[in-house]
Amino acid sequence: MPKNLVIVESPAKAKTIEKYLGSDFHVLSSVGHIRSIPKKTTDGKPPVDIKDGFKTQYEIDPDKKKIIAELRKGVKATSTVWLATDEDREGEAIAWHLCEVLKLDPKVTNRIVFHEITKSAIEEAVKKPRIIDMHTVQAQQARQILDRIVGFELSPVVWQKVPGGKSAGRVQSPAVRLLVEREREITAFEGSFQFKVTAVFTHEKDEIKADLPQRFDTEKEAQKFLESLADATFNVTNVQTSPGTRNPSAPFTTSTLQQEANSRMGYSSKGTMSSAQRLYQAGKITYMRTDSMSLSGQAIASAKDYITNAFGEKYSHVRNFKTKSASAQEAHEAIRPTDMKLEVASKDDHDQKLYALIRNRTLASQMTPAQLEKTTITIAVSSSKHVFEAKGEVVLFDGFLKVYGTNKKTDTLLPKLAANDMLNLNEAIAKQTFAKPPARYTEGSLVKKLEELGIGRPSTYATIIDTVQTRGYVVRGEGEGTDRDTIVLSLKKHNVEREVIQEKTGADKGKLVPTPAGELIADFLGKHFKQIIDYDFTAAVEKKFDHIADNKLKRNDMLDEFYGPFHKLIEASGSIDRSKVGQSRSIGTDPKSGKIITARFGRYGPMLQLGDTDSEEKPQFAPMPKGAKIESVTLEEALTAFELPRVVGLTDDGQEIKANVGRFGPYIQIGKLYVNIKDEDPRTITHQKSLELYAEKLKTEAEKNIADFGDGVKVLNGRFGPYITDGKKNAKIPKDTDPKTITHEQAKKMIKEAPVGKKRFTKRKK
Repeated sequence: MPKNLVIVESPAKAKTIEKYLGSDFHVLSSVGHIRSIPKKTTDGKPPVDIKDGFKTQYEIDPDKKKIIAELRKGVKATSTVWLATDEDREGEAIAWHLCEVLKLDPKVTNRIVFHEITKSAIEEAVKKPRIIDMHTVQAQQARQILDRIVGFELSPVVWQKVPGGKSAGRVQSPAVRLLVEREREITAFEGSFQFKVTAVFTHEKDEIKADLPQRFDTEKEAQKFLESLADATFNVTNVQTSPGTRNPSAPFTTSTLQQEANSRMGYSSKGTMSSAQRLYQAGKITYMRTDSMSLSGQAIASAKDYITNAFGEKYSHVRNFKTKSASAQEAHEAIRPTDMKLEVASKDDHDQKLYALIRNRTLASQMTPAQLEKTTITIAVSSSKHVFEAKGEVVLFDGFLKVYGTNKKTDTLLPKLAANDMLNLNEAIAKQTFAKPPARYTEGSLVKKLEELGIGRPSTYATIIDTVQTRGYVVRGEGEGTDRDTIVLSLKKHNVEREVIQEKTGADKGKLVPTPAGELIADFLGKHFKQIIDYDFTAAVEKKFDHIADNKLKRNDMLDEFYGPFHKLIEASGSIDRSKVGQSRSIGTDPKSGKIITARFGRYGPMLQLGDTDSEEKPQFAPMPKGAKIESVTLEEALTAFELPRVVGLTDDGQEIKANVGRFGPYIQIGKLYVNIKDEDPRTITHQKSLELYAEKLKTEAEKNIADFGDGVKVLNGRFGPYITDGKKNAKIPKDTDPKTITHEQAKKMIKEAPVGKKRFTKRKK
């Protein structure tokens, strides 16, 4: 048996490290965290005993019991244990938990860290072991305890008082607030427009595109200006050329990697971090949770060698980037490749694209700036005081752009022109341009904003964004936008022609959009628990974690300071009237019945109510029209909502087609068959479209049903392949059996012999 046992977090990492360390070392994995704070304890005491100095109980995760048994066996069979968990706070805490569970003394047990999984880095770490840093562990404990207290005490208040409320968190709630505030800025935005004039000139055989810097507020002004160009002459009055440079960005931190991967490739924060984790565990990149922008001397030298050999000496430019954040405490180096020469790091396309991005960014950071030449040509108009400007930009030397170019076209080459050159007007267009409302956040821009405000830390951004979507407070938009009329005036043959074209506006595809439930929870917390969603407060808490890690603040002092005021708010929440939490607005009166129509928030979201709940006659309810909100829905929109369900027509065999909106969206119903109509509006869907969707559904159902024996026993095609069911119990079909050949008797026998599935849900006692 090897003399040394090394314990890491990841199984993939374990194999790589064992290969580097040799036969004297055996490497096992904890597979991440091994213990957590339980929801309930066996001794009846609270999991976090606030009165007893925030004493915390932990339990081994049930699915980790076999892993712990293997680790205990390994510890008994070896003379020296090395804890090589990740080098951030979570990793330090896991190392401490391992000591507790495996009965190792944290004051003497070897703790090693490395920011890259390479032979040299691991061997160097083994030469310089340390012991567990308990201040770092206490900082992680403070975060975990604080989050547990907030979730444990605040979430029940949310369940009881907020319709549709699911949970509230110390960091997720400020993130939801950010998105809600931006959405309301967009709603409150008052649109305006101007007319932008562009023209195309010719000089001999060259074509020059130019813009008028001045914009016109009215169509009449734009038309008058275009008319003035009909008989005008145009000449160059100035040609100005100036040099420029463009410098590369620093190597990636966790935050900037998520931002750039989202911007360039559309990766989610969660997807980016999962890919980076795999690349790190495979030894291809350095540790992926870091605030640092610096590179080691060895990495800089390696990058210089590669750049010089691949592109030449003139492309090399050594730089040392300094980390901006004073609290950068995770890893001590930026995210970079472990081998600068390695171009392909993974067979997985998703992972390889991320690796290429990391590698190119690192190399670019050590390359020369791009040299540019910017040119501006000023064109005078004989009939006006206004002038046109043509702007161009040419890359004289690509420098770092050779490996890290932008998505935009760089060269805008202008012809060689001189002052007093006469130009001919080819065409001039004045197009209506609309002021843009504030942009919705993408995952990348939200990460950037969270970092600016000091909310969360690099390792938490992906979890924050994933959590708010899982809770149903935020969704990723899928809308392509709506059509908007846009006026275009064109000067053609001395006449100005007017055209109205359709352009898309309001697209939210890929953007983070708060749901009505998200808006409601943000308003509720803002009114009753302001400190929880206060940006400065949340950022200050993060700094206090840093102070604990630096031994400048005691863990319990920090927790006491937070808990006192917070718990008073929890105690006061009992007086909150649930009926006044949800938004409610009287829209108007139904002209047919004379009843009041109210827009309010119900159990499943925004809804419309016709009539009073206090009256003898039960009120009618209808879902909110698509795109409408409680604060803005009109009486006309509300009246159409109560027209559902709507009879669209009949099927070929005489069945009635009804269109309606349910909990899961719009649908049509034919008998007992329900058909999701996706983006169609149930109020306007045509008979023909309904028949098409019905036919598609019948085809899908036919393909799903392999056999129906008439007594409830069926052979079906499911998500994971064919199976047999009687409606209560399912039975798998062996891979070597053709499902089409199964008889009725065989099907009943297979169902009878199938194991009883575990119940996934149980009723909770009130």
